[in-house]
Amino acid sequence: MRYLVNPLQRFDSKNNVISTLWLRACALVALCLTLVACGPQTEQTASAAALADTTVLDVYKSPTCGCCGAWIEHAEARGFQAIVHDLDNDALTREKLQRGITLRLQSCHTSVAEDGSVFEGHIPAHLIHQYLADKPADSIGLTVPGMPIGSPGMEVGDRMDPYDVLLLKADGSTEVYAHVSDQQSQYQ
Repeated sequence: MRYLVNPLQRFDSKNNVISTLWLRACALVALCLTLVACGPQTEQTASAAALADTTVLDVYKSPTCGCCGAWIEHAEARGFQAIVHDLDNDALTREKLQRGITLRLQSCHTSVAEDGSVFEGHIPAHLIHQYLADKPADSIGLTVPGMPIGSPGMEVGDRMDPYDVLLLKADGSTEVYAHVSDQQSQYQ
């Protein structure tokens, strides 16, 4: 029974060579674990770390909308992970209304962050990051009503229609959060 409490004591009393080998093996394992943990990051560990920092967005959209897919690619290329939910038009409209997005503020897709913040339409990803980092008081999210030509997911060559990104307030009102007047400024 005493051998279960301290295995080194058993080896010490029986064979000094085995005891020394046991200690060296333990030290080698500890050294290897330290080197792996403190060594340079591999591509796999770097992508695992990046994934841990990724913000997840639930994206509600019509299964036939191509511009929504293009916006999702824009968002994912800029640090978001999209979980896509394809809904029929009635269910999609109900989802938007339940989240406080009135008909006049709607676009083709609705994204919801883990904290419940809503992002309606073709919002540049960097503005979503900015909002989540410093969420204005009494707000529920952002919207780009309609589908402005040139916005992320709605690119048509060099054509760009300037648009406003609106702050959605909890009381149903809005105010301009950002004005986008050129293509380059939306791809930060």
